[in-house]
Amino acid sequence: MNKTAVVILNWNGIKHLKQFLPSVTQFSPEAEIYVADNGSSDQSIEFLKEFYPTIKIVALEKNYGFCEGYNKALSQINAKYYVLLNSDVEVTPNWLPPLISELENNPNIAACQPKILNYLQKDQFEYAGAAGGQIDILGFPYCRGRKFDKTEQDKGQYNDKTKIFWASGACLCIRSDVYHQNEGLDNSFFAHMEEIDFCWRLINQGYTIYYTAQSTVYHLGGGTLNKNNPAKTYLNFRNNLFLLHKNLPSKYLLIIIFTRMVIDGLLAFFLLFQQGKSHFIAVIKAHIDYYKNIQQLNQKRKKLKNNTIPNEIYRGSILIEHLIKKK
Repeated sequence: MNKTAVVILNWNGIKHLKQFLPSVTQFSPEAEIYVADNGSSDQSIEFLKEFYPTIKIVALEKNYGFCEGYNKALSQINAKYYVLLNSDVEVTPNWLPPLISELENNPNIAACQPKILNYLQKDQFEYAGAAGGQIDILGFPYCRGRKFDKTEQDKGQYNDKTKIFWASGACLCIRSDVYHQNEGLDNSFFAHMEEIDFCWRLINQGYTIYYTAQSTVYHLGGGTLNKNNPAKTYLNFRNNLFLLHKNLPSKYLLIIIFTRMVIDGLLAFFLLFQQGKSHFIAVIKAHIDYYKNIQQLNQKRKKLKNNTIPNEIYRGSILIEHLIKKK
């Protein structure tokens, strides 16, 4: 068994492989590096075989998305720790040991993430993870260093090690046994917010999710779906409802889902005027698909134990605090 496997999921991302693999191979001597290919048609596999013969390839027959793609790939990789690393991430010297050290030194920590900065603006935190993921009582995710689409400049304000609510799927270091015992990422999410769902499930079992600034990576972001793509809007709204329905305690479920329905309706009209009809339709479609999946979500709820609102969840609303009160 390898101690650490760095696993990069790829789908027609040869451009990113060419740009970002050099740093991964140079600065990850402690790990075996894998590329899990989601049925690419862009010569990605041929490129890897020619220029990176030491990288192991897990070739999947089609595009299974982020969740099922990783689940299928990791079922074929034997290691003590997995690092799920986006293909558009540049790593830095000594990025890996601090992450592994957190897991080695504290058996209660199930997963952790590094400081994630913006590849194009390296003194700025990056949207997908920043200095550790948080969430509010209504299910709106945010990060230390990022609220909605506003990011902070890195001035050392998050140069710490601390408990967080969710670790970013852009660079997620996790115990392999915990990953498999909990059936990995939820395939129904396809992509977006799957790591939040997974971390919530782990916290409900008593595990801790951690952030350490001793490790730093730079994330390009938007490599698969950028924020202007209505498919991203659809997945974010739908998966947010999936997340809440699966993990909330029963006594809070209806009131929070109802509140989100009202807020999402208002946000749909906001998107209609800001980004056009396609995004408005994406929100409506997300809600329709949520209703279609309620029975399946209820079955998943029954399998989960100890559904709670953990202490790590912010009991207020960042919509009110950030957008209205301007905090």
